[in-house]
Amino acid sequence: MALGAFDYVVLTVTLLASAAIGVYYRLTGGKQQTTQEYMLGDKKLSIIPVGFSLMASFMCATAMFGLSAENYLRGTQFMTINASNIIGTPIVAYVFLPVFYKLGYLSVYQYLEERFGKSTRIVASLAFSIQTVLRTALVLYAASLALNAIAGFSSTASMMVVGMLCTFYSTVGGIKAVIVTDLFQSLLMFGSVFAVIGVAAVNVGGLTEIWRIAYDYGRVELLNFQIDPTVRHSWWSLMLGGMFTYVSVYGVNQVQVQRYLTMKDYKTAVRTLWFSWPVTAFMSVSMCFAGLAIFSKYRDCDPIKEGRITSGDQLMPLFVLDTMANIPGLTGLFLAGVCSSALCSVSAALNSLAAVTLEDYITPLANVDIPDEKRVLWLKVIVVVYGILSIALAFCAHFVGPLLQASMTILGIIGGPMLAVFTVGILVPYVNQKGAMVGLVVGLIFSFVLGLGGPKPPVNNLPTYTNGCSPDSFSNFDVNVSSTQLLADHEESYMYFYKISYMYYIVIGFAITVLISLVASLFFESNVETLNPKLFFSAIPESVDRQVETRQKRHSTVSKTVTFSINS
Repeated sequence: MALGAFDYVVLTVTLLASAAIGVYYRLTGGKQQTTQEYMLGDKKLSIIPVGFSLMASFMCATAMFGLSAENYLRGTQFMTINASNIIGTPIVAYVFLPVFYKLGYLSVYQYLEERFGKSTRIVASLAFSIQTVLRTALVLYAASLALNAIAGFSSTASMMVVGMLCTFYSTVGGIKAVIVTDLFQSLLMFGSVFAVIGVAAVNVGGLTEIWRIAYDYGRVELLNFQIDPTVRHSWWSLMLGGMFTYVSVYGVNQVQVQRYLTMKDYKTAVRTLWFSWPVTAFMSVSMCFAGLAIFSKYRDCDPIKEGRITSGDQLMPLFVLDTMANIPGLTGLFLAGVCSSALCSVSAALNSLAAVTLEDYITPLANVDIPDEKRVLWLKVIVVVYGILSIALAFCAHFVGPLLQASMTILGIIGGPMLAVFTVGILVPYVNQKGAMVGLVVGLIFSFVLGLGGPKPPVNNLPTYTNGCSPDSFSNFDVNVSSTQLLADHEESYMYFYKISYMYYIVIGFAITVLISLVASLFFESNVETLNPKLFFSAIPESVDRQVETRQKRHSTVSKTVTFSINS
C-alpha cells in the first residue's frame, strides 16, 4: 500500500516533533550540562507528563499489537489483569517508593550495594540491562510490523528509523525531552487505538454491537476462576502474576523509579503514581477492546486461516490496511501512534540503561570522581551504544512468538527474583549479604530454566471462521490446521513443569528467591547493626534500633558480670 500525501504529512510532522522536543531541551534551561538536569530534570517535572510517561514506558507497541491479538484470538480474560494494579499501586507507593526517595540514588541498584554489597548490585543491574535491552528489541520489532505492512517500508529501514530517532532525542535532550515527548506520544497512542475502535464501530453499528458480536462468537470471558496453574489465563494467574509484574515494573525497575525522582518531593511522586494507574488501565482496556473491534470485521473470514498474515500480532496493521486506506490522514495517524508507542518505551529504556551503566559499571571501575561534564558526555555515548545494540537485537525478535507473552515472560523471569531481593532487603532486616546473593542467583537460574526451557505446549486459540471467505484462498490452511491439532493432541506428553502458565513465572521466581534468601541467611552472620535505617521500610528502622539497643544492653550486662567476677 502507498500512503497518501496527507498520511505522509501526519507521520512526518509527528516524528519531527519528537526530534524537535529533544533539540528544544538541549538549547534551553541548563542545556543538559549537569547529571542532575540530564538524568533527573532538576527535579522540576510535573504530575501530568510524568504520569503519562510512567504509562507510556510500559504500554508500548508490543502491548498495542499483543493485547489486540490476545483478545481477538483468545478472548477477554486478560482484561482482568487491570484489577491487580489496584493492589499493586499502594504497595509501590507506600513500601518501596519512600525508601528510594529518601535515599535519592540515581541508580536504584545502588540500594542493593548499601544493603547487600557490591556483588549483589552488579548481578541485579546486569539482569536489568538484559531484560531492558530484550524488551526494547521487541518494541522496535513491533513498530516495524506496522510500517512494513501498511507503508511498505522494509523491516530493516523501519527498525533503524525508529531506533535512530529515539536515540537522537534521548541523547540530546535528556530525561526532560524523554518525558515531555512521552506525553505528546501518549496522546498519539490513544488516537491510534481510538481510530481502530471508531472505524470498526462505524462499520458494524456502534460499540455495543462490537461487544455483542464478541459475546456471540465466544470471545467474552471474564470469570475464569480455575486454580489449575497450567491454565494460561485465569483470575488467579492474572491477579497474582499481574500484581507482581506491576510492583516489579513500577516499584523496583530503574525506568520507573528514575521518573519518580524527577518530582520535587515524595508526596508529588505518590500523586503521580496514583494519576498514572487509571491512565494505564484505560489504555490497556482500550487496546483489549480494539482486538474485539478487529474481530468484528474478520469474524467470518479469519485472515490467518485465509493466509493473508501469519500471526495475530499482524492483525491490527492488516485491519488498518483494509479499513483506513481511503480516509485521508487516518492511516498516517495510526502509524504515528505505533511509532510513538515504540519511541516512548525505547527512549525510556535507553535513558535508564545509561544511568545504570554509568553508576554501576563505569564509575566503580574508574575508581575516581568523574567531573559532571564528563559524566554527561559518558551518558550520551552510552545512550547511543544501547540504541545500536537494541536495533541489532530487533532483527532476531521474530523468533520469539506472540509479542504479549514474550514481553511478559521477559518481565517475569527476571522481574520475580529482582523484586524478591529488594523486598527482603526492605522488609526483612536479618537477611544478609551472602543470603541475598545466593537467593538472587538461584532465583534467576530457576526462572530462566522455567521461562526459556522446554519444549512448551502450543497456545490454544478460540475457534475462528472462514465461511465468509472466497473459496480460493486456503492453499496452506489444511497443513496449518493439522500441525496445530497434532500438537494439541499430544499436550499431555509435555512435562508438567513447562505447562505452567507464563503469568506464574514472576510469582515462582519471587517465592524461590525469598525462600532461599531467608534460609541461606541463617547460616551467615547478620550485619544489621551497621546498616543505615533509611534502607528499610518506615516501620522497620524502629525495630532495627530496638535490636541494636537490646544487643548493646546485653553486651553491657555481660561485660559488667565479667568485670564483677574478676574483681571478686
